[in-house]
Amino acid sequence: MSIFPKISLRPEVENYLKESFMNEEVVSALGEQAAERKFETLLKHLSHPPSFTTVRVNTNLTSVQHVKNLLLDELQKQFNGLSVPILQHPDLQDVLLIPVIGPRKNIKKQQCEAIVGAHCGNAVLRGAHVYVPGIVSASKFMKSGDVISVYSDIKGKCKKGAKEFDGTKVFLGNGISELSRKEIFSGLPELKGIGIRMTEPVYLSPSFDNVLPSYLFLQNLPSALVTHVLNPQPGEKILDLCAAPGGKTTHIAALMHDQGEVIALDKIFNKVEKIRQNALLLGLNSIRAFCFDGTKAVKLDMVEDTEGGPPFLPETFDRILLDAPCSGMGQRPNMACTWTLKEVTSYQPLQRRLFTVAVQLLKPGGVLVYSTCTITLAENEEQVAWALTMFPCLQLQPQEPQIGGEGMMGAGLSFEQLKQLQRFDPSAVPLQDTDIDSLRDARTEDMMWLANKDCIGFFIAKFVKCKST
Repeated sequence: MSIFPKISLRPEVENYLKESFMNEEVVSALGEQAAERKFETLLKHLSHPPSFTTVRVNTNLTSVQHVKNLLLDELQKQFNGLSVPILQHPDLQDVLLIPVIGPRKNIKKQQCEAIVGAHCGNAVLRGAHVYVPGIVSASKFMKSGDVISVYSDIKGKCKKGAKEFDGTKVFLGNGISELSRKEIFSGLPELKGIGIRMTEPVYLSPSFDNVLPSYLFLQNLPSALVTHVLNPQPGEKILDLCAAPGGKTTHIAALMHDQGEVIALDKIFNKVEKIRQNALLLGLNSIRAFCFDGTKAVKLDMVEDTEGGPPFLPETFDRILLDAPCSGMGQRPNMACTWTLKEVTSYQPLQRRLFTVAVQLLKPGGVLVYSTCTITLAENEEQVAWALTMFPCLQLQPQEPQIGGEGMMGAGLSFEQLKQLQRFDPSAVPLQDTDIDSLRDARTEDMMWLANKDCIGFFIAKFVKCKST
């Protein structure tokens, strides 16, 4: 059931998306009305969280069953004895799924209010508490220990430090203030901790703040699937071309049993440090992270030795993951995107430059997996069509496991080619109303089917390189 307004987009961006989702091929297959209904459903679903929280177990340090037992104890504490099941994914053995309970409709709104930014609001809907930097405004009488109703300023119109706000705001639930209004807006930069501890969120998900940090990685289901599709093997040399924050990098190393070499590149220094920290925390030694621009990762001459670091000679890697920078339009929940059309459409050329580098660095017989967390045709199926034309050495491959739906029509790919892609479409199933009673009666197979369908928007393509470029 839809309780939030559809995602708020600039009209030019909404029109651009509508045109690609109602392209000629789609309309001739579905009919105009059905195609339009599907697009409107997608916009509604993007503003709501997925039905499950997904965590990946670090199998390098522990067993899935051990973590499942620890998590069951943790949930009992967090949910005050409420019994919520934890499911192990049958096709992704290192993935655990926790159902999200909600939307909860009987939460009493309080007189004392706090307004948070849209980005903070999205995190709250996925189980986070409210951290001080996310608080935009608070009622003038708010004290530490007060029960507060928390709202998201989805249009970004609330002034920092305001005492009241009558603009567009969306109710996220109630929490207990850890600080007074005066303390929150004191201007002290070191105030970065929890400002409001959520006690009655509209969507109940566990908080993973400092919960089993060496054993768990919070990841969306398709993001955890990507590395299984890449299927890294012990002893191989693998490149994660756009690696931050390192979720997929560490997953590659874990699936290789930490045997071989995983090279992670990102051009932002702080993000590279985060990858190194994650590798250390998860006890993974096969990862080497470098601060380097992936578009320049091919070595053009044979002379200079970079001691195993970038740039690299052509045909160096057995497998390459290109989880490309993208418009991120598949993220959920996302109630508002303020991007211009120019920003949304700016990623296709960059993705192509990175893809060209990946093809050059891949050994003959090697595997290249391309993925994005967006829903646009231009960044997904159109890129596949371009790649197959531009690089005759590439062949599209079937994926294992196949959990997502097939690719979207409109880029000129054949039906067979579309079936080899995985597109996760948030409009695929109706929004759920989940409560403890419905969980008690639910069959595991039905919950698993829902988890595979009701997740973020995502895209995966797998290629093999047949001969030298």
